[in-house]
Amino acid sequence: MYPDDCIQNLIDSSWWIKDSDSKFKRGKLIKAYVPHVAQDPLRLVITGRVKPEDHKRAKFLAEPLRIRHEQQTNKLPIAALPVYPGEELAVYRVKKRPLVIISIGGDEIPRELCRDKPKWQTYPTILVAPFYGRDESGGRAGFSEEFVKRVRSCEYPHYMWDILPISGTTVESILRLDQIQPLGRAFELCEFCDCCLSEEALIILDEWVQWLVNGQLTAGGPLHTIRECLVTI
Repeated sequence: MYPDDCIQNLIDSSWWIKDSDSKFKRGKLIKAYVPHVAQDPLRLVITGRVKPEDHKRAKFLAEPLRIRHEQQTNKLPIAALPVYPGEELAVYRVKKRPLVIISIGGDEIPRELCRDKPKWQTYPTILVAPFYGRDESGGRAGFSEEFVKRVRSCEYPHYMWDILPISGTTVESILRLDQIQPLGRAFELCEFCDCCLSEEALIILDEWVQWLVNGQLTAGGPLHTIRECLVTI
């Protein structure tokens, strides 16, 4: 399944293992809608109601969201689109992508500790990292062959090459560890795939994340050792 010149082929165990549980766990492969990080977000500026007596429908225009924008003042409140002080209504393009769970988040916080407080203060989240298709197609830019070769050789702390054990429109994928992001820990927000990273693969992934965060690899660690082996292949 894997070529000789990749980290997945140089570990003692399988990289992905069969896992049909629908549970949030580290290393679990899921699918969910996540925003395109490099896009310029738009803000919705409410210009009025569709009908003066209709509090649920509004007219609006979309414009680039800029940090120095003066916050809009909603003179005609719309029940479905409330705008609170210090907030904006933003619009992002999203796409359903494969994601690997990096962390399942902390423990559940007892509600009695935050009684009468908004739910966002204790809303549980997980941390996930997205995969991008490597292949070029009509709707996908893909990645260049030279770049993929370097990623497969573990040259960068924020990119990891892989072949996901799921059906899709691309064979190879690139994991973006510099796009680790929160996702609500709710079953209606994601689809669970029937696979999970093995224990050995998780150890390497943890080391990879630390490499990204600290800018250094632990000498003698699994990732450090395998990177040296890849140089000779």
